[in-house]
Amino acid sequence: MALLADILNDVAMFMEIAAPHFPPFFPLLIVCIAGIFKSIVGVAGGATRAALTVHQARRNNMADISAKDGSQETLVNLAGLLVSLALIPLVTDNPLLTFFLFTVLHLFANYKAVRSVVMEMLNEARLSIVLHQYLLDGQLLSPVQANQEPMFLRTVPINLGVKLGDIVQEPGDLQLALKNNNKPYLIGIKNGTVCVILGSDASVYDEIMAACQALCLRAVLHDVSSLSEALKQLSSTKDVLYW
Repeated sequence: MALLADILNDVAMFMEIAAPHFPPFFPLLIVCIAGIFKSIVGVAGGATRAALTVHQARRNNMADISAKDGSQETLVNLAGLLVSLALIPLVTDNPLLTFFLFTVLHLFANYKAVRSVVMEMLNEARLSIVLHQYLLDGQLLSPVQANQEPMFLRTVPINLGVKLGDIVQEPGDLQLALKNNNKPYLIGIKNGTVCVILGSDASVYDEIMAACQALCLRAVLHDVSSLSEALKQLSSTKDVLYW
């Protein structure tokens, strides 16, 4: 999310810089779209900052961490202002090339910064990596090894914490789901998506257990879907294959 926010922020700045070079009416539309992008950046940045603050507050000192983060940001902005005052006279002749060069450097630095963060909490992507490796060779990954989820095109294979009414439509379906089930969660499938319903008394262990079962079920459904698609493609060919 942090890297996506940085990309959107750079795109918004580029749109604002390029807006005056368009015909009338288009600059207003471009600036409005850039404002929407910056609003998304603000929301994503606030959410990411909160998660990182919780991660860094090892002694329940979130207020101290937030104050230091604000002080560091002020110092970095001041240093950036001084550096920009020294660089502007040197790059005035090639503003477009300079913008793209520093944009690439900015995104690369943020990518390395995001990759250096080692979260000790499990999300869907990290849990999927840990579970897959454990089922493959019985090895339990460390937090550093588990923090290798893809930065882009991340897909959420399960939907955790849905409402009961989203899955169960009839009373008979609920009775069938609760039969021989003493767990504080239910797992269902809706429109090809594995959904997990958590009870009010579900613990953290129950949430992880439900997520693991949902990931396994999702993998089975994906394999069945891939096999069905392969069989459809084979049946549509002119050649006949026998086993």
